[in-house]
Amino acid sequence: QVQLVESGGGLVQPGGSLRLSCAASGLTLDVYAIAWFRQAPGKDREGASCINSDDSTVYTDSVKGRFTISRDNAKNTVYLQMNSLKPEDTGVYYCAASLLIPTIFRRPVSATEVLDTHKYNFWGQGTQVTVSS
Repeated sequence: QVQLVESGGGLVQPGGSLRLSCAASGLTLDVYAIAWFRQAPGKDREGASCINSDDSTVYTDSVKGRFTISRDNAKNTVYLQMNSLKPEDTGVYYCAASLLIPTIFRRPVSATEVLDTHKYNFWGQGTQVTVSS
C-alpha cells in the first residue's frame, strides 16, 4: 500500500522558515517525480515545486528563490525548504507522486505542465502551514 506522509508544518512569522518532509512507503521514490502542492482556504490547489527522478526541478514563479526541493532516496523522503515565508504562503501543503512526469521531463517543459494535479498518482494527507504575525 502506497503512503505519502507529510510533516513539518506549523505557525511561523513572516520572513521565517520551515522545512516540510514527505516520507514515502510502498513505493521507491527514485523512479517517481515528487511535487509539493498547496491549497489556501477557498482556493484551488496549486503546484509549488517538483523534483524529477533525475533530480531536475521546477518551481512556480511565486516561490522561486525562496523554496528549495530536494530528495534523499536512501530515506525515501522529499523535502521542501521554505524561506522568507509570506502570509500568502499559508495553506495546506500536500506532496504527490507521479510516474508520468519523468517521461515528460525528457523534453523542455513548463512548470505549469509539470505541476498539473491530474498527472499525479498518489497524494498525502497534507500538513498545515500558517504564516502570520
